[in-house]
Amino acid sequence: MEGGSAVVVKHAADRVLAAGGLVALSPLIAAISLWVRLDAGRPVVFRQRRAGKGGRVFELHKFRTLGEGPNPSDDPHGHLPDDPRITRSGRFLRSTSLDELPQLLDVLRGDMSLVGPRADIVEQVANYEPHERRRLAVRPGITGWAQVNGRDAIPWEQRFELDVWYIEHWSLWLDLKILVMTVVQLFRPRPQPVRDELNIRRAQARGE
Repeated sequence: MEGGSAVVVKHAADRVLAAGGLVALSPLIAAISLWVRLDAGRPVVFRQRRAGKGGRVFELHKFRTLGEGPNPSDDPHGHLPDDPRITRSGRFLRSTSLDELPQLLDVLRGDMSLVGPRADIVEQVANYEPHERRRLAVRPGITGWAQVNGRDAIPWEQRFELDVWYIEHWSLWLDLKILVMTVVQLFRPRPQPVRDELNIRRAQARGE
């Protein structure tokens, strides 16, 4: 990654844009909160331990999209397009990525960036190979290079490659390109997630 002043600009821009987004989108956030509360009950916001920069654990926030019930997948942390636990509001929020709006708070707190590798679940990070930990060299992002190049529709092995490429080629212009691509993709159908064979094998090997 580029160092020095460019990184300082990135982190300052993250906080300014996150604060502005929270203010500008507050009516939408309030409306979604009310919808989730009426449709799925409490809690409205889902909290989960994720691994941030350097593997530091933080609490990520998203609008709740799952109801009660057992996980129907053998992947303890995977996403299923036909998961019966997904609520009515949750299906819409996932398809539009609006479920991730609360992560603006995580950016404001300095735990995340607007752009970077996705914050992985702590239990999956524990299974990383040494070379895979390179994606933990920067703050995780709400969106990122892997997200605009396939998201959940590509296997984890490819996501690792894309995340490392982003870290090695990072620039402010690349972040801007990713943000523009993210906005464009919001108006396109969300790709169906692929079966996460890598993390299923690793979870089974650890007896999870």
